[in-house]
Amino acid sequence: MFEFINDAFSIKTILYHFTLGNGYDLSYIEAIGTVFGLLCIWYASQEKRFNFYFGLINVTLFAIIFYQIQLYANLLLQIFFWVMNVYGLYAWGRSSSEAENLKIRWLTLPQLALTIIGSLLAIALLALYINPFFNGLTIIAVKLMQLVVPNLTLPTLQADPDPLMDATVTVLSIVAMVQMTRKLVENWLLWVLIDLISIVLYAKQGVYFMALEYVLLTFIALNGSLAWIKAARQK
Repeated sequence: MFEFINDAFSIKTILYHFTLGNGYDLSYIEAIGTVFGLLCIWYASQEKRFNFYFGLINVTLFAIIFYQIQLYANLLLQIFFWVMNVYGLYAWGRSSSEAENLKIRWLTLPQLALTIIGSLLAIALLALYINPFFNGLTIIAVKLMQLVVPNLTLPTLQADPDPLMDATVTVLSIVAMVQMTRKLVENWLLWVLIDLISIVLYAKQGVYFMALEYVLLTFIALNGSLAWIKAARQK
């Protein structure tokens, strides 16, 4: 039984091998996690509260993937997204009287200005210090996991090949996730930008299947943008 579970959640259990570009082995766990991620984004664009359940499955599976490929800093980020999905379930599920102020809407101009300034500063700082930042997160993650897995070793820490693009995706993903839980239209505009940057990022790395996934995510985010802009105008 344990062996079956181990195989089911292993990135070495391959569903399909793509010959596109340098080739890509799609594991079952990545395929399932991606499907739940797409469902999460789609149903969020339809303002369906249960999208966060799909989000919880998505980030849990991707946390397992990041653990196996030793991207421990990314694993910690999945914990943040897991918490935000739980908060989204709570925020979107309150009674109608309590949720009266939680409706699809735009940021106010002061809020928008602060968000833009704060995001740009955070991107600049993270791009400048991205290697020590993620290396530090990796060390913290390893130290914490060694409490459960004592023989866990620290992976080889490498320099980020695209610090500005990675910093932009990281910061904007956090901002967009927070905005989604508050039903702010801007979250979809950010997801469109994030997806477009990710397409370029993965294409540059030769991971063309992942780039194609983000092409699909871009169209879903555009649909979400149009739907929420219309809803904001009506409300």
